[in-house]
Amino acid sequence: MLRTEERQRLARERREEREKQHAAKETQILEKERKAKLQYEKQLEERQRKLKEMKQKEEQRRAAVEEKRKQKIEEEKERYEAVLHRTLERNQRLETRQKRWSWGGSVTPDSEGKTASKRSPSTANLKQAEAAVSKGSLSSSAALSNTSDRTRRSQLSPLDSSVISRLLAPTQASLARSKSAATLA
Repeated sequence: MLRTEERQRLARERREEREKQHAAKETQILEKERKAKLQYEKQLEERQRKLKEMKQKEEQRRAAVEEKRKQKIEEEKERYEAVLHRTLERNQRLETRQKRWSWGGSVTPDSEGKTASKRSPSTANLKQAEAAVSKGSLSSSAALSNTSDRTRRSQLSPLDSSVISRLLAPTQASLARSKSAATLA
């Protein structure tokens, strides 16, 4: 009987020991699973954080590129407007200069025919008087300087030579004075 009790006690102890070991193994397995799960969740969070950072950086880069593009377009627009403004000012100055020095309107090459048709008969008479005065009253030195002026003018552009010839031509007032002086004499 002692042996049977001893056997049963030993068997119970071995069973309890096995159960303890089995419980310990299960606890270890559960702990490992919990740690693995925590690590997996950490990795997921890290990936999501990195993706979020990458998206933010990409958005910032895109925004910077877009801002740079807008700034470049704005600068090009300002430059174009400045060039346009300068060109308009230059053209306006040229027009006012041409109007100021021309007798019959603008002096552009294509408007020469228009200008001639706008002239009055008194302007034609003025040209005839100009020719008569230049023939009669020019000295030989004046004639020489006149030819050198013409050679200089031939090197200029048509517009510039036209303006210079108008400047060198006598005005209506000077022709009228010389005409009246000739009639008085």
